[in-house]
Amino acid sequence: MAYGEFAKIYDELINEDINYDSMVVRLKEIIDKYQSNPVDYLDLACGTGNIGVRMAKYFKSTYAVDLSEDMLREAFDKFKAERIKAKIICQDMRELSLNHKFDVITCVLDSTNYLIEDGDLEKYFTGVYEHLKDGGLFIFDINSFYKLTNILGNNIYTYSSEDVFYTWENTIEDNVVNMFLTFFVKEKNELYERFEEEHFERAYEESEIEEVLKQVGFTLLGKFDGYNRYEVQQESERILYVVGKNMEV
Repeated sequence: MAYGEFAKIYDELINEDINYDSMVVRLKEIIDKYQSNPVDYLDLACGTGNIGVRMAKYFKSTYAVDLSEDMLREAFDKFKAERIKAKIICQDMRELSLNHKFDVITCVLDSTNYLIEDGDLEKYFTGVYEHLKDGGLFIFDINSFYKLTNILGNNIYTYSSEDVFYTWENTIEDNVVNMFLTFFVKEKNELYERFEEEHFERAYEESEIEEVLKQVGFTLLGKFDGYNRYEVQQESERILYVVGKNMEV
């Protein structure tokens, strides 16, 4: 989960599949529905800052938190390039401690699935709840149970470009997908550097997520088939949750 060398090529690989601008349009649409003048924003598990740097213009104060120092270095460069002041903090989202409360907290691109141990969800949701103001919004997504168990689990993928080649081998056991990636990245001397990454994602049933949210005290305001307005389907691959603190449906 620490990413390491992967942080340097993360954007090149993921930008082919993710439209950050449309994600932010949808997030802003949801926020506007529930809040008139949000001030404080937290991008949790911010990665290289692609969402945070786009969302920051809508808030007076922006925090970006991630467990990986390598990813945060990439995020810092983006905020600096855009001349955006943000507090960038290395923390485990299960042990959030910022001495600050927020109007909006987001956690996107299946970071929640990286919490694989029993009790992780409760720690994570509790920390988020305690860092929200009354009436605050928490918006997060997950890779669906269907996607992790039927699409990603027990499959092998490859990717090839002029500068990067990798293999992605997945196995699944007890609803946890082990993702083993081997990268070959071209260096300036035209030789390829080889490195490996191992990641784990847990497949959560919707009922499991929603039960823990309820126990912590969140109100479920909505859930969607990815970053659109459609209802969740049996074969939805990404589920977007919108929950609130001390809010009524």
